[in-house]
Amino acid sequence: MDNRGIAEVLQTIGSILEIKDENPFKVRAYLNAARALSGLTEDVGKLLRENRLREIPGIGAAIEEKISQLVTTGRLEYHEELCREVPKGVLELLRVPSLGAKKARVLWKDLGITSLDALKQACEENKLLTLKGFGEKTQQKILKGICFKAQHQGEYLLSEALPLARRLLDHVRSSKSVSQVSLAGSLRRWKELVRDIDLLGSSSNPAEVMEHFVKAGGISETLARGDTKTSVRLHSGIQVDLRVVSEEQFPYALAYFTGSKEHNVAVRQHAQRQGLKVNEYGIFKGDELLQCNNESEFYQCLGLPYIPPEMRENTGELSLLKSPQLIDFQSLKGVFHTHSTWSDGGAEIEEMAEKARSMGFRYMGLSDHSKAASYANGMDEARLAQQMTVVDRLNEKWRDFRILKGLECDILPSGDLDLTPEVLGRLDFVVGSIHSRFDMSEDEMTNRVCKALANEHLDILGHPTGRLLLSREGYRIDLDRVIDAARDHDKIIELNAYPNRLDLDWIHCRRAKEKGVMLSINPDAHATAEIENVQYGVGIARRGWLEEKDVLNTRDLEGVLEILNG
Repeated sequence: MDNRGIAEVLQTIGSILEIKDENPFKVRAYLNAARALSGLTEDVGKLLRENRLREIPGIGAAIEEKISQLVTTGRLEYHEELCREVPKGVLELLRVPSLGAKKARVLWKDLGITSLDALKQACEENKLLTLKGFGEKTQQKILKGICFKAQHQGEYLLSEALPLARRLLDHVRSSKSVSQVSLAGSLRRWKELVRDIDLLGSSSNPAEVMEHFVKAGGISETLARGDTKTSVRLHSGIQVDLRVVSEEQFPYALAYFTGSKEHNVAVRQHAQRQGLKVNEYGIFKGDELLQCNNESEFYQCLGLPYIPPEMRENTGELSLLKSPQLIDFQSLKGVFHTHSTWSDGGAEIEEMAEKARSMGFRYMGLSDHSKAASYANGMDEARLAQQMTVVDRLNEKWRDFRILKGLECDILPSGDLDLTPEVLGRLDFVVGSIHSRFDMSEDEMTNRVCKALANEHLDILGHPTGRLLLSREGYRIDLDRVIDAARDHDKIIELNAYPNRLDLDWIHCRRAKEKGVMLSINPDAHATAEIENVQYGVGIARRGWLEEKDVLNTRDLEGVLEILNG
């Protein structure tokens, strides 16, 4: 069982314990361990063999023992026992936005609801109104959540699909018969949500590549198998399609199967105006194949600059005389928006800093929650002052790295910031975020955020829409007005790289760029492994055509401080 599979088991255990109303500390232990493992890049089995599993924050002796059973046997008796106590459909209820474990328990015990269909019917018949703690507003939220979930059925987070795709790529690449292999489709374009995984290979012996492919780990069934295309389904439920073409066809096929569909249509129309024909097999002038060795030559043959995969959405990329030099991971010099055990993080400040330093970053912006976020152990003025003293002491340890003193400060419904101006003024930076009253009207929410942007102590607007992909829609807000306010007050907008957020979205990243508003790619990390979330933010930034100059944390420490203090 791989990292993600183990994390899913631990998540299920935590959810069932919560439904059973078990000790909240025990529940949190499993949920924290699941979160830590889901963001881990190193193989859990390897850590276990090297006796390093306990080094991961949140993994104690009891959970280590259970992980060991999962790694060695692929099953866990404790997990199976719990699953027998709670109907599977009850766990499915937890996937509905705004429906937590306590409410799921009431629905199950009092109304016998054990499926989404039954829950929807109960809402439509107003049966939830008879339950304590439920009302008309709650019932409408649940019904809306069920519809939201149905709309996104069959979609997967980028962060869920990409690690699986990379593992399969490595497996295909290990075949002696394959020449080239690449991601294709929406994953190669770093789309936030995907429906499947597309792989493309080249070989003179495609049948042997297919034989090798179906032996990859994690495959639950083979859906279709042919000489040039094989489709499988993984244990996670996601479908994977592998196509294999000749070496000569590979550049054309890679461009075609990367898409998007809209981009491909625009490319074909552009080619037709030049008397050319384009398809997955080549670029043709009459019957003559125009030879291309790579995608750069593919676009050159069409009289176009090379268009990176992330930009291929038919949003004006074909009209460019020169493609922008898009930001890449190596462009980042540091990170902002990290949490520690001082609020709701799973690692100590020093552990988070050492992780950032090990990734080659030169600074890390620490930003634990403010006191309004009491559910996240938010800090008041006194605790924040204590934390600043700790940070000063830690900074004496390094010459090549610095922790910047910051805060994720709640933007209150009034638009004011949560802590006093005196203490905020002592910080290196402040991220201002909305964590409450998501039900405000669009005008009210926009005014709330614009007022905060006018505050001299706010530097970065955090996760501007509050969306959680596949879980909840963002609150109603006029992002064009927000971007204008950020420009007018010379403020920075966050591209929150947490995979469930990816907020600001790529479309508005591009609008911000066009209006001269700087962005910051922030991991919103609550564990050391989550600092690596910045890779997803970089992917979205590239979709938004962002370059180094558009992003705050491509600057060195001196440059960042100059902007923040400006």
